[in-house]
Amino acid sequence: MDVGLKDTILAIITTDRDVVSSGSVPIFYAKDEDEKEKIALLIAKVTLGMIHDLENGCYIIVKH
Repeated sequence: MDVGLKDTILAIITTDRDVVSSGSVPIFYAKDEDEKEKIALLIAKVTLGMIHDLENGCYIIVKH
């Protein structure tokens, strides 16, 4: 039996506070593109999630 989170958005990382509204997913605000990428990579490593670029200034971390 496999128990755990699957197909779930774990985090949103963005540099633009106007793109993302509050919700049930943690939102991380980066000061620039480099910090956004670093935060996304670290969260993905810790959660074993995958990074997806929404091409609107946001990355999401998804557990597949």
